[in-house]
Amino acid sequence: MSTIKETFASKLLEVKAVKLQPNEPFTWASGWKSPIYTDNRKTLSFANLRSFVKLELCHAIQEHFPEATCVSGVATGAIAQGALVADQLGMPFSYVRPKPKDHGMGNQIEGEIEKGAKVVVVEDLISTGGSSLKAVAALREYGVEVVGMVASFTYGFPVAEQAFAEAGVKLVTLTDYESVVKQAAATGYIQESDIEVLKEWRKDPANWKSNEQV
Repeated sequence: MSTIKETFASKLLEVKAVKLQPNEPFTWASGWKSPIYTDNRKTLSFANLRSFVKLELCHAIQEHFPEATCVSGVATGAIAQGALVADQLGMPFSYVRPKPKDHGMGNQIEGEIEKGAKVVVVEDLISTGGSSLKAVAALREYGVEVVGMVASFTYGFPVAEQAFAEAGVKLVTLTDYESVVKQAAATGYIQESDIEVLKEWRKDPANWKSNEQV
């Protein structure tokens, strides 16, 4: 029987929200060469998949963070899904910008949150964890309690795991890099010989070079 991680990984591959190209790496905005490209916002375009993600994130919140009273999304990728989750749970919703606006009220947090509220943060994907934890820091500075974070996908980088541990933030994700690679191999999306390349990249993505094509 497939786990939620495997099921969601398969769905992401089906709609090409996750693309794996071990021999023709992508270049991230950071400059990193990567054999994987993830765009979870694609899930919003498919009604059944959009609902699947919403409900599974809700289940994760109810199981791991039942004390939560508010939902906050990380801009921009998790605004839509966070709002869907908040609506399903009947909770107030807000979202957190990467930095305060340079005009108007200068808000970094958009929406109404009561001081002392117990907030669960919704994110679309976790890479290094930097932007996600900046949102957590902004919420804490605002005066609320962040009880944890749920996300659709994580690369599982050691640097992210360390950062979340140091920040004291529990992270629960619907799927992860290992599950995507496993499902990609099982369906013939990639070859068995590609798996070692993909594993090596995950160990040190900043310095990884796939082969002479990079």
